[in-house]
Amino acid sequence: MINYISKPFKWFFKLEAASGLVLLFAAIFALWISNSIYSDLYFSTLEKYIFLGINKFGLKLSVLHWINDALMAIFFFFVTLEIKREFLQGELSNIKQALLPIIAAVGGMLVPALFYVFINFGDSETLNGWAIPSATDIAFSLGVLSLLGKRVPLSLKVFLTALAIIDDLGAIVIIALFYSGDLSVKYLSLMLLAFIILLVINKFNVKKFLPYLIIGIFLWDFTHNSGIHATIAGVLLASCIPHRKKEHDYSLLVKLEHSISPYVAYFIMPLFAFANAGVSLKGLSFSSLLEPVPLGILLGLFLGKQFGVFLFSYFSIKFGFAKMPNGSNWVNFYGVGVLTGIGFTMSLFVGNLAFVQNMEYMDGVKIGVLSGSLLSTLLGYFLLLFTSKKITK
Repeated sequence: MINYISKPFKWFFKLEAASGLVLLFAAIFALWISNSIYSDLYFSTLEKYIFLGINKFGLKLSVLHWINDALMAIFFFFVTLEIKREFLQGELSNIKQALLPIIAAVGGMLVPALFYVFINFGDSETLNGWAIPSATDIAFSLGVLSLLGKRVPLSLKVFLTALAIIDDLGAIVIIALFYSGDLSVKYLSLMLLAFIILLVINKFNVKKFLPYLIIGIFLWDFTHNSGIHATIAGVLLASCIPHRKKEHDYSLLVKLEHSISPYVAYFIMPLFAFANAGVSLKGLSFSSLLEPVPLGILLGLFLGKQFGVFLFSYFSIKFGFAKMPNGSNWVNFYGVGVLTGIGFTMSLFVGNLAFVQNMEYMDGVKIGVLSGSLLSTLLGYFLLLFTSKKITK
């Protein structure tokens, strides 16, 4: 499947794998503090409003919304940069090479959604969360895979990375199409104008980031007021950052990707995990998991993900549409498929969008996401651990 491993991929894998461990500690800390004597301080701090701006020109949002709307826009900016680079000159630039992770990602988004819909069928409010189990936390899943070291073939690491990147692309499309509010023609028009200006700047191959940043700030504000989720502004901005193949590692896109990646990996995503993973466990019992929302998410992540990724991949390989990753077998391939059920931060993010008007479901979302991600982590890790010895050279 893979004949050449690029330097950007190796750098990206190491970064994401290490940050996955930081995410784990952030989530554990959030769970501890939200069930300690400091729980009131934790939740009240997230609800506090902060004004950023000058005089009357600015925006007032809660701490949680600054994290989920503003900082996560930077995360999606970073994700779109890597997606763009991968499709232009990376692991996804060759259609034959990209076909297996693309097909696997489709299965990994479709089947979990069907699991959730089956459990929540008939309830129009809870059905809105259908996309929650379709997400994969790229940093956490690669972090788990990195713990296995050389026992896992490099081709499977490439496969999981490519699949997760395509999964992020799917999440972006879902957010834009299905989780937008009441749209404002005025601000949509201003969004379009800002985007056209960015395209013009790109056309002239401007290699300084400042013009993009200035227009990007206005684009974020217009998007935030348009009814489309503000994180889409990061996607639109990143799509306009120039990257020419002949520039290789010296393009503005690559420079930005490398410069902001540590802040995304070790600050933005852990902060998001800390702010969103906290849930009070008081009064919860096993029966809480059997409620439609957490059960649908749990089954979607733990069963839907592994079945969707594996079955779509299996038939695409059997029918000759794609090739098995080099050095792998069906057992460790299945183990990697199980790891895609680690939805964690991305599932929590989608959950916040799905139930923005029905926040009473968010505790159920958190329970389902954390449970499904934990089960996927344990099964995927130990399955690969106990079967990798058979393929170690």
